[in-house]
Amino acid sequence: MASATITFPIVITTESLDSLLSHQTLINHFQSSLPTVSASLCSPIRQSYDVSPSSSLLLMPSWSSSPSLPYLGVKLVTYFPQNSALNLPGVHANYVLFSSTTGQTLATMDGTALTLYRTSCVSALASRILSRNDSQVLVMIGAGALAPHLIRAHLAARPSLKKVIIWNRTVEKARNLAEKMQESVAFEGVCFESSGCLDEVVGMGDIVSCATNSEVPLVKGKTLKAGAHLDLVGSFKHSMKECDDEAIRRGRVFVDNEAALVEAGELVGAFERGVIGKADVCGMLVELIKGDKAGRRSCEEITVFKSVGSAVVDILAAQLVYETHMQQNQ
Repeated sequence: MASATITFPIVITTESLDSLLSHQTLINHFQSSLPTVSASLCSPIRQSYDVSPSSSLLLMPSWSSSPSLPYLGVKLVTYFPQNSALNLPGVHANYVLFSSTTGQTLATMDGTALTLYRTSCVSALASRILSRNDSQVLVMIGAGALAPHLIRAHLAARPSLKKVIIWNRTVEKARNLAEKMQESVAFEGVCFESSGCLDEVVGMGDIVSCATNSEVPLVKGKTLKAGAHLDLVGSFKHSMKECDDEAIRRGRVFVDNEAALVEAGELVGAFERGVIGKADVCGMLVELIKGDKAGRRSCEEITVFKSVGSAVVDILAAQLVYETHMQQNQ
């Protein structure tokens, strides 16, 4: 039997990851890869352990049986909400990529940055399929760490966008983000603004993207314009909701994966109240990419996309980072 080559793990820093990934390349990677490899990936339900009354450790594994994706990966996440008193982030994450052939560790990388990229690019890929081709105004609700990634990803997916309006509970954070994005040379021809009037700006959005921890509905369905696309990213438990029942009732609803049907507060609540049933959800992202389910059917209808994330897109994002690094360092 031939001996295998011993590999030494690569450490990919946040700065390196930013140089290896772009939102455009990751959107394209998801679009080409998700339909072909999803069936070969095993992604058990994430495990969560309480390491103290207020702190948690989460493990999110995934592995592939396909020769075209010879990887096994685990995202390790710690949740320490009391860190805010120490002026530290409450969430830290690392992603470890292994060979599924030999089990050798191939790379470790910043799991927080990887999650920001993959989350925003899943939303943008759905928008590429569901939002109107002539969308011009993006409304960004929330100005946290995910917001600039969502803005960049949506702009990559919809080059027709000409204006971005940012709203945040803390008006100054929205203003600062708008100013920072406007200064970037990457967005020539795009106007960035901030606003303190949520209902007014929602009605202006061709695409409305939400990334908040809100437990009260921020987007009222009656304020959405005809033809709008609503992108819901923030909620991941039943108590959280970024839009009201009317937004769910008015829209054709799509999800990133089946977990959204049992985790997302907007959907679980709508099911419980009889606003829609699970059977009324129009499809998942993979079905949209394949064309198995119809996306936007008219310029007047409202579309809604709810994502909760998965280990599948984690390992695909890690694959792109690792293989790009290896190509550049041959």
